[in-house]
Amino acid sequence: MHGFLPPEAVKIFQGTDLIIHAGDIGKPDILKVLQSIAPVVAVQGNMDYGEWTDDLAQTEVVEVGKVLLYVLHDVYQLDVEPSAAGFGAVISGHSHRPSVEDVRGVLFLNPGSAGQPRYGYPASVALLQIHGTYLDALFVEQEGVSL
Repeated sequence: MHGFLPPEAVKIFQGTDLIIHAGDIGKPDILKVLQSIAPVVAVQGNMDYGEWTDDLAQTEVVEVGKVLLYVLHDVYQLDVEPSAAGFGAVISGHSHRPSVEDVRGVLFLNPGSAGQPRYGYPASVALLQIHGTYLDALFVEQEGVSL
Protein backbone atom coordinates (compact mmCIF):
# COMPACT_ATOMS: atom_id res chain seq x y z
CA MET A 1 0.00 0.00 0.00
CA HIS A 2 3.02 2.22 0.46
CA GLY A 3 1.05 4.62 2.66
CA PHE A 4 -1.99 4.77 0.38
CA LEU A 5 -5.16 2.80 1.10
CA PRO A 6 -7.64 3.21 -1.74
CA PRO A 7 -11.32 3.45 -0.74
CA GLU A 8 -11.96 0.57 -3.16
CA ALA A 9 -9.75 -1.71 -1.05
CA VAL A 10 -11.56 -0.70 2.12
CA LYS A 11 -14.87 -1.68 0.49
CA ILE A 12 -13.47 -5.02 -0.67
CA PHE A 13 -12.26 -5.88 2.84
CA GLN A 14 -15.65 -5.22 4.46
CA GLY A 15 -17.05 -8.49 5.81
CA THR A 16 -13.75 -10.37 5.81
CA ASP A 17 -12.73 -12.42 8.84
CA LEU A 18 -9.04 -11.48 8.72
CA ILE A 19 -6.81 -9.09 6.80
CA ILE A 20 -3.25 -10.17 6.01
CA HIS A 21 -0.78 -7.51 4.91
CA ALA A 22 2.51 -8.74 3.45
CA GLY A 23 4.46 -5.54 4.05
CA ASP A 24 5.18 -2.12 2.60
CA ILE A 25 2.39 -0.66 4.69
CA GLY A 26 3.96 2.78 4.62
CA LYS A 27 2.18 4.47 7.52
CA PRO A 28 0.72 3.30 10.84
CA ASP A 29 -2.62 4.89 9.96
CA ILE A 30 -3.09 2.22 7.31
CA LEU A 31 -3.04 -0.49 9.98
CA LYS A 32 -5.51 1.46 12.11
CA VAL A 33 -8.00 1.66 9.26
CA LEU A 34 -7.58 -2.03 8.44
CA GLN A 35 -7.97 -2.97 12.13
CA SER A 36 -11.29 -1.11 12.17
CA ILE A 37 -12.53 -3.56 9.52
CA ALA A 38 -11.19 -6.92 10.76
CA PRO A 39 -8.31 -8.39 12.76
CA VAL A 40 -4.98 -7.76 10.98
CA VAL A 41 -1.81 -9.82 10.64
CA ALA A 42 0.97 -7.76 9.07
CA VAL A 43 4.67 -8.17 8.44
CA GLN A 44 7.34 -5.56 7.86
CA GLY A 45 8.27 -4.73 4.28
CA ASN A 46 11.44 -3.17 2.95
CA MET A 47 9.68 0.22 2.81
CA ASP A 48 8.45 0.06 6.42
CA TYR A 49 10.73 1.82 8.88
CA GLY A 50 10.47 3.96 11.98
CA GLU A 51 9.34 3.32 15.53
CA TRP A 52 5.86 2.28 14.48
CA THR A 53 7.33 -0.82 12.81
CA ASP A 54 8.99 -2.13 15.99
CA ASP A 55 6.09 -4.52 16.60
CA LEU A 56 6.03 -5.84 13.04
CA ALA A 57 7.74 -9.19 12.55
CA GLN A 58 9.61 -10.23 9.41
CA THR A 59 7.42 -13.34 9.18
CA GLU A 60 4.18 -14.53 10.74
CA VAL A 61 2.48 -17.89 11.00
CA VAL A 62 -1.30 -17.73 11.07
CA GLU A 63 -3.65 -20.60 11.79
CA VAL A 64 -7.01 -20.23 10.09
CA GLY A 65 -9.26 -23.16 10.80
CA LYS A 66 -7.27 -26.24 9.80
CA VAL A 67 -4.76 -24.35 7.65
CA LEU A 68 -1.41 -22.79 8.53
CA LEU A 69 -0.42 -19.71 6.54
CA TYR A 70 3.13 -18.36 6.33
CA VAL A 71 3.38 -14.62 5.72
CA LEU A 72 6.51 -12.76 4.65
CA HIS A 73 7.29 -9.75 2.50
CA ASP A 74 9.66 -11.14 -0.13
CA VAL A 75 9.14 -14.73 -1.21
CA TYR A 76 12.79 -14.88 -2.29
CA GLN A 77 13.71 -14.62 1.39
CA LEU A 78 11.67 -17.71 2.26
CA ASP A 79 13.52 -19.38 5.13
CA VAL A 80 11.50 -22.59 5.53
CA GLU A 81 10.38 -25.49 3.36
CA PRO A 82 6.63 -24.73 3.41
CA SER A 83 5.44 -28.23 2.58
CA ALA A 84 7.64 -29.87 5.22
CA ALA A 85 6.54 -27.25 7.78
CA GLY A 86 2.89 -28.06 7.12
CA PHE A 87 1.90 -24.73 5.59
CA GLY A 88 -1.09 -24.63 3.30
CA ALA A 89 -0.11 -21.28 1.83
CA VAL A 90 2.72 -18.78 1.62
CA ILE A 91 1.54 -15.18 1.32
CA SER A 92 4.03 -12.58 0.15
CA GLY A 93 4.19 -9.11 -1.37
CA HIS A 94 7.18 -7.04 -2.51
CA SER A 95 6.96 -7.61 -6.27
CA HIS A 96 3.63 -5.74 -6.81
CA ARG A 97 2.79 -8.62 -9.16
CA PRO A 98 -0.43 -10.54 -8.50
CA SER A 99 0.22 -14.26 -8.72
CA VAL A 100 -0.99 -17.59 -7.44
CA GLU A 101 0.76 -20.92 -7.89
CA ASP A 102 0.54 -24.37 -6.35
CA VAL A 103 4.01 -25.67 -5.52
CA ARG A 104 4.08 -29.21 -4.12
CA GLY A 105 0.67 -28.77 -2.51
CA VAL A 106 1.37 -25.30 -1.08
CA LEU A 107 -0.45 -22.27 -2.45
CA PHE A 108 1.94 -19.37 -3.12
CA LEU A 109 -0.10 -16.16 -3.18
CA ASN A 110 0.93 -12.60 -3.93
CA PRO A 111 -2.09 -10.26 -3.95
CA GLY A 112 -0.30 -7.61 -6.01
CA SER A 113 -0.51 -4.03 -4.79
CA ALA A 114 -3.63 -2.24 -3.61
CA GLY A 115 -2.02 1.16 -3.32
CA GLN A 116 0.91 1.31 -5.72
CA PRO A 117 0.54 -0.92 -8.78
CA ARG A 118 3.58 -1.16 -11.03
CA TYR A 119 4.88 -2.70 -14.22
CA GLY A 120 1.49 -2.52 -15.94
CA TYR A 121 -0.31 -4.68 -13.39
CA PRO A 122 -3.65 -3.42 -12.08
CA ALA A 123 -4.19 -2.35 -8.50
CA SER A 124 -5.42 -5.49 -6.78
CA VAL A 125 -6.06 -7.37 -3.59
CA ALA A 126 -6.67 -11.07 -3.09
CA LEU A 127 -9.37 -12.79 -1.12
CA LEU A 128 -8.41 -16.20 0.23
CA GLN A 129 -11.31 -18.49 0.95
CA ILE A 130 -10.62 -21.45 3.19
CA HIS A 131 -12.97 -24.42 3.29
CA GLY A 132 -11.54 -27.08 5.59
CA THR A 133 -8.12 -27.56 4.05
CA TYR A 134 -9.14 -26.36 0.58
CA LEU A 135 -7.82 -22.92 -0.40
CA ASP A 136 -9.22 -20.74 -3.15
CA ALA A 137 -7.70 -17.38 -4.09
CA LEU A 138 -9.67 -14.68 -5.87
CA PHE A 139 -8.02 -11.53 -7.21
CA VAL A 140 -10.06 -8.34 -7.12
CA GLU A 141 -8.86 -5.52 -9.35
CA GLN A 142 -9.55 -1.96 -8.27
CA GLU A 143 -10.80 0.41 -10.94
CA GLY A 144 -9.21 3.80 -11.23
CA VAL A 145 -6.25 3.23 -8.90
CA SER A 146 -2.92 4.14 -10.40
CA LEU A 147 0.19 5.99 -9.31
